[in-house]
Amino acid sequence: MANFLRVLRGKILTPSVSATRLENRGFHEKSPQARELLESIGAYFLTGYRYAAEAGTPAEAEARLEHVPTRFRGFAYEGAAMGFTIVDALSPRRRRLAGFLAGRGDHHVYMAYVGAGWAMARLPRFRRPEMSVYDPLLRWLVLDGYGFHQAYFHTERYVRRHFRDPAAQWRLGRHTPYAHRAVDQGIGRALWFVGGTDPERVATMIDAFPDARHRDLYSGAGLAATYAGGASETELVTLRERAGSHRPHLAQGSAFAAQARIRAGLLVPHTELATRVLCGMAPEEAAQVSEDARPADPSGHDSTGEVPAYEAWRARIADEFAALGRC
Repeated sequence: MANFLRVLRGKILTPSVSATRLENRGFHEKSPQARELLESIGAYFLTGYRYAAEAGTPAEAEARLEHVPTRFRGFAYEGAAMGFTIVDALSPRRRRLAGFLAGRGDHHVYMAYVGAGWAMARLPRFRRPEMSVYDPLLRWLVLDGYGFHQAYFHTERYVRRHFRDPAAQWRLGRHTPYAHRAVDQGIGRALWFVGGTDPERVATMIDAFPDARHRDLYSGAGLAATYAGGASETELVTLRERAGSHRPHLAQGSAFAAQARIRAGLLVPHTELATRVLCGMAPEEAAQVSEDARPADPSGHDSTGEVPAYEAWRARIADEFAALGRC
């Protein structure tokens, strides 16, 4: 009976896969291959979400997630994290997400935090977890996930009209203003999907935003181009050239993606291609640049006190790529 109820819960809570189809979203279709890739990513995300919604324990979901193809497994873990966050919100005494991150989910922690951000966008504010429950360094990825969700599902408002929600309430102390930048990083990732993995379209959309938002948007696009893939070497060169002075930020996003895939044991050929073009090095080297720049105090901030340790980390990575002159 309990298993039947969990399956029923999964069916009720899991969105329809039709919501991920490019034609329903109004996203650009570069080619049938690009459409298949992006729709497969969406489908596997929802598969992970359903596994979490149906699971009696996080371990049950992990056992099923490990059978997802390598290229898409990280997206399934991302969906599962969203599912566990939603289930936790419906049953406050449960700690499914925490249990998930204490197990195999820890290898996918970057994607899991992004998935939690998707849930934040779907939950009423009084049901959202406090940001303080997340890792002090990586919690900004939750806002990245929130930004991706908003750009993906509210494209006209967030992408074409460049909306920023002044009513979004994030209790982040002195670093609350940085929330908008973290959200922009997620919007930049979503632009890779909205633009159908077409670098020219993605860059044109980014360039239409106010100049001050470009660095974070290009960072997000670099992360998506490296983690999700879908672009040829020639197209990646186009993205790099279009980024102009923001190439180090594009490389920073690419390095984050390489680090996430390597940590999870999911390195694939398109990630190697992307880091070679966007970072000027192999994914292992790019991931090491990111790791070497990681702040010792995750709860701290930069020397001015204006930005959190997470942004100081990102800035150090971008500065390193600029100094190396490979991007």
